[in-house]
Amino acid sequence: MNIFLLAVIISMIFYLGIGWYVGRKVKDLDDYYVAGRNAPTLLIVGTLVASFMSTNAFLGELGMSYSGHAPLIIIMTAGNCLGYLFGAIFFGRYLRRSQSLTVPEFFGRRYQSRRLQALAGFTIIIGLTCYLLAVTWGIALVVSKVTQLPYAACICLVWLGYTSFTLYSGSKGVIITDTVMFMLFTIVAMMTLYFIIQSGGGWSESLNQLARYEGKPGIIAWHGLIGENSNWKTPAEALIWALILGCAWGVVVAVSPWQTSRYLMARDEHVVVRSGCGACVAMFLLYLINNYSAAAVNLINPEIDPPESVMIWVSMNLLPPILGSLLICGILSAGLSSASTFLSLIGFSASNDIFIYDSNPQKKLLVTRYTMVVFGLIVITLCLLVPSNIFWITYFAGPVFASSWGVVAFMSVWSKSITEAAAFWGMINGFFGNIATNLFSLAAGLKLPVYMDPILVGSLLSLVTVLGISKVGTVREESLNFREKLHEMPMMLANEKEIARTLIWPKIMIVIGVATMILMLMFYALPYREAIEGTSSVTTLSGEMILAISYGLVMITGGGFVFWQVKKCFREQYKSNP
Repeated sequence: MNIFLLAVIISMIFYLGIGWYVGRKVKDLDDYYVAGRNAPTLLIVGTLVASFMSTNAFLGELGMSYSGHAPLIIIMTAGNCLGYLFGAIFFGRYLRRSQSLTVPEFFGRRYQSRRLQALAGFTIIIGLTCYLLAVTWGIALVVSKVTQLPYAACICLVWLGYTSFTLYSGSKGVIITDTVMFMLFTIVAMMTLYFIIQSGGGWSESLNQLARYEGKPGIIAWHGLIGENSNWKTPAEALIWALILGCAWGVVVAVSPWQTSRYLMARDEHVVVRSGCGACVAMFLLYLINNYSAAAVNLINPEIDPPESVMIWVSMNLLPPILGSLLICGILSAGLSSASTFLSLIGFSASNDIFIYDSNPQKKLLVTRYTMVVFGLIVITLCLLVPSNIFWITYFAGPVFASSWGVVAFMSVWSKSITEAAAFWGMINGFFGNIATNLFSLAAGLKLPVYMDPILVGSLLSLVTVLGISKVGTVREESLNFREKLHEMPMMLANEKEIARTLIWPKIMIVIGVATMILMLMFYALPYREAIEGTSSVTTLSGEMILAISYGLVMITGGGFVFWQVKKCFREQYKSNP
């Protein structure tokens, strides 16, 4: 038994132990679905990041970075990060205030509509089953690499692992294991960067070699690898793609069920805002570290195949055995955390939003667990029959929620004129508009221009539908009353000490943004220009300098925005009701 297999076994036993221990304390539906609505900031930050940083991040996206597209992933991350802030401020706080058990239940109660709740639950089951498929592929790939077991056997073992602790413990177990996993892969990611850079000859030498790397020209230029053999032919095309996907995934982060459902577990709205800031910072730094690490691996081994296995190769061939085994556990943890979140949400939506057993909570719990087993078996079957493509199936499944939920979610909180019919058909048209555009592209063998990205097509259809139907419909009085109650801030939030603690978070964001801008200029943009042009002059802006400045500005601007909103929303309430 090698050290990697031993580490995997120990980590699985550890997570199962947590699930068993927490599961013994689950007493009712609130405990199982929303962790008793009493989770502190650390646990919400941990589950937000861990459920997002799945195997797609550690395998699919790092494979893209290794292939020459790290800067584009970094540009996308800026949009993702802002999604946490806008989601927490403009949707998550009100979702938490609604006291719903699931996000589809929120939609159902907002519009007094059983069919809308069921539709939202249906989209969760379709979208997250696809996402769970990609995550299961990724975890199985890791396990098969380190154990040398048949891939089919690994798929079954992986399913058994994440299903076991999710079935018993529910949301309480998921958020605790997520936080442990988040802390593990964060620490390991920073240590891994150090070893990769040292193996390349140190920071200055590594950056100089990457700037002049002939195997993948432009690998760390602001636009990444472009040209005839790339997915993008020109810098403009690459930038537009990254900006569109970044904004779309920002909406995914802001409204998607596997992110916003975490806010339902928060102790209060201050925790919602703080955790949105914390997740933004964590994603901001983790993506910067991980994706440039993957690009730098080219200096050590430029022929890793498939590219998605780059970090597995690093753990088994470059790092010291103990650190390598921890990196494997970190990648495994990222996948397991997402898988457990997706599986739990599928079960919750089936039993709470599609099939309702309100007379018997125990029967509802039983149906939830049976549903998890059934959909897990469906995922196993698909994993064995469908060719693996971790990156692209994730970028198909995730943005579906941006197209179908984005407009409806925000307008549910901020619009008085949106009707139930508009929300229902807007969600349908956004969902199927996205899928139809993807299927058309695949069937016709066409690569659609970036301005016809399925996310944009679906979102536009949803928006047009909502606005058009709302104009000819009538808003129900019950729906308006529910919305008005959402905007009644609980007096317990108007606490000066809690407000002051919340305001610390955006201040930290601003400091990190300034530091990141300076460090990226000093250790990336200027040395890159010197390696390419023989000068480190700052008199003329280069694309790399703009990237460095813009990346820091995202965090600075985001921190300023949150600071303003907290003072506006919480402190004004405190002053008017001391």
